[in-house]
Amino acid sequence: MGTEQLFNQSVKKSFQDIEMQNRTVQAAKKQQIAMNEALKQFSDLELARTRAQFIKWRVNENLDKYLIDFEANLMRKGGKVIWADTAQTALNEIELIIKKNQAKKIVKSKSSICAEIGLNEFVRSKGFEIIETDLGDFIIDGFNEKPFHNVLPAIHKSKEEINNLLNQKISSSLDIEINELTNDVREFMRSKFFKADIGITGANFLIAENGMACITENEGNARLTSTFAKTHIIVAGIDKMLPTLQDVDLFFSLLSSYGTGQKLTAYNTIVGPKNIDEQDGPTEFIVILVDNGRSNTLTAHDQREALSCIKCGACHFVCPVFTLIGGHSYGSNYTGPIGLVTEPLAQGLNYLSNASTSCGNCNNVCPVKIDISNHIIRNRRDNINQGNESAGEKLAWYTWTKAMMSRKNLNRSTGIKNFTFKQLYKNSWGNEREFPKTEDKSFNELWREKMGGV
Repeated sequence: MGTEQLFNQSVKKSFQDIEMQNRTVQAAKKQQIAMNEALKQFSDLELARTRAQFIKWRVNENLDKYLIDFEANLMRKGGKVIWADTAQTALNEIELIIKKNQAKKIVKSKSSICAEIGLNEFVRSKGFEIIETDLGDFIIDGFNEKPFHNVLPAIHKSKEEINNLLNQKISSSLDIEINELTNDVREFMRSKFFKADIGITGANFLIAENGMACITENEGNARLTSTFAKTHIIVAGIDKMLPTLQDVDLFFSLLSSYGTGQKLTAYNTIVGPKNIDEQDGPTEFIVILVDNGRSNTLTAHDQREALSCIKCGACHFVCPVFTLIGGHSYGSNYTGPIGLVTEPLAQGLNYLSNASTSCGNCNNVCPVKIDISNHIIRNRRDNINQGNESAGEKLAWYTWTKAMMSRKNLNRSTGIKNFTFKQLYKNSWGNEREFPKTEDKSFNELWREKMGGV
């Protein structure tokens, strides 16, 4: 079965999952309230968003230069850069690093790109131990699922489901409260950090001018992951680049406000290779720069702006489609409105661009002012221009055009029009919704009644 068919099946199943929808809506409401409160820290929010938009536009237009600058500056500090054009290349390089270091234990912090390339599954298939250290990702990993949302990966799970899982994983009590549960997971994780040979993290931003990486978090696990292990591997997309250190304060504030509803997250770290005179930190610092389709997005001139996304996840919670079908239905690495732009461009999942109402809510909450809804429409346009339109869709639009060009057809009886539309679009409309009915009289008929004439 193809990916589009799996998507359609998954969507139909999600329509029936009322509990999942309720949890998603409740999470969306809480996030919206917290976000609105956090955004009060900006004296001129529109100016801040416009600044961020311009900085990311400049990066996208000069990405090759910033990537080379980042590599040169990182290597000058004693770090290493590995270029990975595909997910498999990145995984193969990580395997080589593990084998070279004869690593037994690996810890990993939250990272969307590690989920994208399938890191956990790959490392375990090679016989190595890898531990998720973020609470949400630890839960999702236990369920053997992909993150439901890139910032809040386990919001679709009930407290009972989580308690049962952690009771099996770390022997926590089934009746435990959330604070105690967090403490139990923290206690379980603590020894893992101390014994780790390799720590793997993502990066929220990479700074071209000094070859440093920025990580923002609330649990402190990323900081522990990068501190105690002898080797620190950062896996980051080539789209994570910022030009200068001065840009970081703006993006840290925007990311935390739109992502978690905080003025600033608890831990904000800027890391790089350990200096000669420093006692703490890893002895080996490696950044794997992953393309994996991002260059395809970069070459799509009209939609290139999508690479500006800072992965705050705000657009998900204002999207009527996401709150209805949830994160797993998309069957892709990146979901929600922004995923409907990037995944068709990067991975060829063209059908995803149809999973949008084009309401424009996503545009209003994007911290870097990406024109998401119109980029989705541009994807649809490109898909048609590439000849990927189905025969049924071509027939439907041909019939529609013929009908719209004929006054006789437009003035036909309501019963004939309703029957024709329902037959043409019944499969795409689905059985879950009542098909809309046309008005009893056309505009032309109403005009003649009021104004006279033909």
